[in-house]
Amino acid sequence: MRPDDPFDDAVTARAVIAADGTLARWSEGARLLLGHRAEEVVGRPAAELLADSTGPFPLPADRWSGTLVLRHRDGGTVSVWVLAHHRQPGGDGPGEWLAVTPLEATDHDLPDDPLVRKAVFQSPCATMVFDQGLRLRGVNDAMARLLGLPADHLRGLRPTDIGGRPQHSELERQLRHVLRTGRPHDMQTHMKARAENHAHAWLARLAPLTDRSGRVRGVCVTAHDFTEQFRARERLQLVNEASSRIGTTLDVTRTAQELADVCVPALADFVCVELLEPEAGEDETPGRLSPPVSLRRVAQRALTDDTPEAVTQVGEVVEYPADSPQADSLVAGHSIVASVPAGDLDSWLSADETQARRIERFGVHSMLSVPLQARGTTLGVAAFTRFSQPEAFTHDDVLLAEEVTARAAVCIDNARRYSRERETTLTLQRSLLPRTLPRTAALEAATRYLPAARSGVGGDWFDVIPLSGMRVAMVVGDVVGHGIQASATMGRLRTAVRTLADIDLAPDELLTHLDDLVLHLSEEAGGDSGPGEVGATCLYAVYDPVSRRCTLSRAGHPPPVVIPPGGPALHLELPSGPPLGLGGLPFESAEFELSDDSVLAFYTDGLVTSRGQDADRGEALLLEALSGASGPLDETCDRVLNSVLAPGGATDDVALLMARLRGLPSSQVATWDIPADPALVAPIRKQVLDQLAAWELVGASFTAELVVSELVTNAIRYGAPPIRLRLIHDAATLICEVSDTSHTAPHLRRAKTWDEGGRGLLLVAQLTQRWGTRHTTEGKTIWAELALADME
Repeated sequence: MRPDDPFDDAVTARAVIAADGTLARWSEGARLLLGHRAEEVVGRPAAELLADSTGPFPLPADRWSGTLVLRHRDGGTVSVWVLAHHRQPGGDGPGEWLAVTPLEATDHDLPDDPLVRKAVFQSPCATMVFDQGLRLRGVNDAMARLLGLPADHLRGLRPTDIGGRPQHSELERQLRHVLRTGRPHDMQTHMKARAENHAHAWLARLAPLTDRSGRVRGVCVTAHDFTEQFRARERLQLVNEASSRIGTTLDVTRTAQELADVCVPALADFVCVELLEPEAGEDETPGRLSPPVSLRRVAQRALTDDTPEAVTQVGEVVEYPADSPQADSLVAGHSIVASVPAGDLDSWLSADETQARRIERFGVHSMLSVPLQARGTTLGVAAFTRFSQPEAFTHDDVLLAEEVTARAAVCIDNARRYSRERETTLTLQRSLLPRTLPRTAALEAATRYLPAARSGVGGDWFDVIPLSGMRVAMVVGDVVGHGIQASATMGRLRTAVRTLADIDLAPDELLTHLDDLVLHLSEEAGGDSGPGEVGATCLYAVYDPVSRRCTLSRAGHPPPVVIPPGGPALHLELPSGPPLGLGGLPFESAEFELSDDSVLAFYTDGLVTSRGQDADRGEALLLEALSGASGPLDETCDRVLNSVLAPGGATDDVALLMARLRGLPSSQVATWDIPADPALVAPIRKQVLDQLAAWELVGASFTAELVVSELVTNAIRYGAPPIRLRLIHDAATLICEVSDTSHTAPHLRRAKTWDEGGRGLLLVAQLTQRWGTRHTTEGKTIWAELALADME
């Protein structure tokens, strides 16, 4: 038998009663008290020891004390006082154990022991004294009231006999430490007075008691009640924790879950957060709500997985009728406390058997419902439930719950506003970006756009723009900032780029005009107070499939990456122009000859800076992901995003445009040098007809002959030599181009009835799909496109 075993005691009568009411153990003290040996009573019903039929066996509660009349072995009776405890689940021992003290062996005076009298009588606080064997030698009236037991019935008990709780086991361990070291020790503990319904916080002082020789003979325990200070500190700690843990993200569900996590178990055993459905109106006030109220559960937290609210899962919609705490608090606009024993929920539970069974099963005794309100708007309700904590919700608990919930409501409202704004901005952003890319013979393209995971939607954009002469423009840009304003600015810049591209401006000239536009936008955004903060970067490229040359210019934007067929990825070295919006600084272009099946990758800086690292590391990851990009471009785009972006998503917007270039075979291009003689137009028309026959485009001969005749005649008459005619065709289009060195552009006009000229270009506009003028450094080119499908 262990030295600290409570049955190793020849003074105190102890017994263990199994769950079925039979005696499982019998101490030597019990034999001395009642005369029965252990082998005579162990295994027999404990009720046989009673002198009458009324008794507590099996014991009805976790803790019981009182007087009983027991049978002595010789046939007499013994009046005793009994202190009984239930064993904790999973503890050692078969059932309950009892400490029994003969009533006639005690009196109300403390024993005549100087050790005890010195410690107990001189202390105004709750005090008790233990001897070297850790038996209780005496208590004063304050400690007896605290323990809720008669003072004369406590002597001889051990710390675990008094409560049997974990804190009393800790008390016994600290008592042994003081006896061993002779040094005092302070400890905090919680004890529940039997006359009260809630636990007290006590600061206990364990001081050694010594005799005249200095030998430690016992320990004096003095307890100071600091419950109010302790609870105030707990409330302050919970408020501080709520301010730091709630609202860490702009996500409604995450914020609601943070509220539930903070309050369990500090304030309640179960917390659920439920929000009003959108159809109830986002601007509803409490006065406008009326039961039944539909709420969607967005978060919940309980002490264990087997929660009292397991009947409702996160994401489900619950309809609360009148007389339910949730509906009543929303309608009233303030917190509602409901007590199950008081019958506050009888009306609701009588109509909802599922809730009634749940509350009965888990022993729910108190509920607190607090409406979530922020900026005059009711968002939903937070419900707090207690079933493990024995105390009901107090007024201080309500104030604490309201303060924490108010903080969470503001965070939830911020998250909802942010979510709405983000959704609006994302919708605007996607509506301003091209839904599909145009099909051209010059290239195959694939794109990806990813909004920022945390900072919101920005102003990144991309575009592919068909130009005259089978050429195609590629553009990627990034507007500074995030939100609706950045998306709107992006839409204006993208429209401007398409407009400037339609007049066939060179890349550096286009960026110059775009820079002026950004300056005007900054002035408009600033108003009277000064210029605004509108800025952007842009990369613009034009690829000519006939010459297989690509001209590029950039304004503060990362350079593109080129992947030659079978070669490694590398950056194109371009002049670094200033960002758009600075004004007054020039832009430069660079021209490269690229082989067929080369891949160009254009991107915004959000791709290479997503991991929170420098751009050089991101650029290295990008080149590694792009090397050997010979497969489908869509797969390459996905591989790039997965390889370069961090697992948590991009920290800034990401726009990625990839294009595989395709040169036009020389067999689809025909060029003639035209003498500046109107008499030689007829032979030129004959050569054009022969070429169309060779291309098997006889159906387009008549229209093409008229267009070529008009454009060549105008170039001879109004242009300057040398003059050149070029025909380009693919499967869908025939293009006629006439170039000369004059910079004078023709204008479309309507001729009057008797005018001899002015009808040529009008005829060309009616016969062709589209036409226009392209200025170059050498002069100009007049071009016209014929849709072959319309001429079959």
